[in-house]
Amino acid sequence: MQTYGRFFRHARALLCAAAVMVPMAGHSVAQAETLRAVMQSGLRVMDPVLSTAFLTRNHGYMIYDTLLGVDSDFKVQPQMASWTVSEDGKLYTFTLRDGLKWHDGEPVTAEDAVVSLKRWAEVDTTGQALMTMVEGIDAVDDKSFEIKLSQPTTLVLSGLSKLSSRPAFIMPKRIAETPSSEPITEFVGSGPFKFVEAEFQPGISVVYEKNEDYVPRDEPSSWTAGGKVVNVDRVEWVTMPDQMTAINALQNGEVDFIQEVPFDLLPLVEAADGIKAEVMDELGAWTYFRMNHLYPPFDNKLVRQAAMAAVGQEDVLKLLVGNPDFYQTCGAVMGCGNPNGDEYGAEWVVNSDIERAQSLLKEAGYDGTPVVLLQPTDIAMLAAQPIVLGDALRKAGFTVEMKTMDWQTVVTQQGNQNAPSEGGWNIFSTYSILATSGDPFGNTTLSTAGRSSWAGWPDVPEIEALRLDYARAATPEEQKEIAVKIQKLAIDEGVVGPLGQFRIPAAYSTEWTGFPKAPVTLFWNVQKTAE
Repeated sequence: MQTYGRFFRHARALLCAAAVMVPMAGHSVAQAETLRAVMQSGLRVMDPVLSTAFLTRNHGYMIYDTLLGVDSDFKVQPQMASWTVSEDGKLYTFTLRDGLKWHDGEPVTAEDAVVSLKRWAEVDTTGQALMTMVEGIDAVDDKSFEIKLSQPTTLVLSGLSKLSSRPAFIMPKRIAETPSSEPITEFVGSGPFKFVEAEFQPGISVVYEKNEDYVPRDEPSSWTAGGKVVNVDRVEWVTMPDQMTAINALQNGEVDFIQEVPFDLLPLVEAADGIKAEVMDELGAWTYFRMNHLYPPFDNKLVRQAAMAAVGQEDVLKLLVGNPDFYQTCGAVMGCGNPNGDEYGAEWVVNSDIERAQSLLKEAGYDGTPVVLLQPTDIAMLAAQPIVLGDALRKAGFTVEMKTMDWQTVVTQQGNQNAPSEGGWNIFSTYSILATSGDPFGNTTLSTAGRSSWAGWPDVPEIEALRLDYARAATPEEQKEIAVKIQKLAIDEGVVGPLGQFRIPAAYSTEWTGFPKAPVTLFWNVQKTAE
């Protein structure tokens, strides 16, 4: 673990040394109380509708708001709007709360919400499923709108309160009218922070200022629900791809918060004075790999199964995490510990079974077609998986080509549906938060509608039908039965290869307090400790 850790740090330092030498914008702002955070990578992709990247999502939570929130008990709560439901469950009426303004001073209207939801629903997997049951989304007046359904469904509230990866952020109508296939070019929200475009350096630094017009809710803050109280003037995200440099900066008071501490460096943080290491998302995450179903060799189900059999979760987790206190193996696509977690297939997807993989490849007639494996180098939580994947696939008999790049390039590459020989890809790995992975809609990997699905584009109509059955189910027991069927299909069809679960520590200066404990990284309610 230590050898690989040094390798990753040195590689990131060589690739991105210039980024850490950029002066921090906050030094030029006199008397502004500024929180400086080192995020997992540099922000380049800005449209939270077009990207499922966590960093883009986090950017969205800074400047936008959502109609509904979710608290730490998984209960949906009002945020921008309250709601009522008709007795037959087919009509939802939403009413915007008072005091909502866009960053340009204009009032937020129901029409803004309607257009925003329609754009979101064209791309998001939950939104797409919801729209199959929607007869209309229409403004009633400036402060209220209705969602009319053909049948009752749980997807209205779960979709509009979605935590990740594509939250239903509300934008001004003029921006939300951008076609869902095109990125937005203006970044105006109604959220607690304003994006400072003049100081934005893509991939290097992002600056946010307090939105003085934002009116927090009165309820206590809990996850994305309740009062979003901003206690600082500015938040700066600075990019430091070499994590040892970031930790030194934290110890020296040059930065205040590190979103993700590599596990091999955690002892240094825990031993340092004035720094606290803490897991902010106590539920944690699951890591997995995704295969491209459109092109050989993974257009063959047997080849997908061979890849899943070849990789051992313990091998991945030992290299990625090292400390077993922070990880566990798990074959459940919807998460061990979640109500819908089922471990069908665990006997061959948790432990490496090279003989099984070789037998499946032989049965499939695999001809040595190269597998293009995307390998991000700048995020510690994503750098280990491709190394283990590549090694296991080669042992099974695959021809593997590693394609090295930074994570934001991987994010932009994910949507490339060209053949691997024409700049596309065959396989990549990432991770998702367990808080949103426990049902077949929050779990992005379980959309299986072909080219309209998330990257990988599996086409499994049986899963799509079961997902709609899940949305119509009347009880948790019925939903559980459906989830078990989805788990079986997801494993047998090679929709996603689970690699295990883990929790990621953050670190911050003890001069600060109030960092929200939540599955997503949030910066409201943070403040300097009293001297």
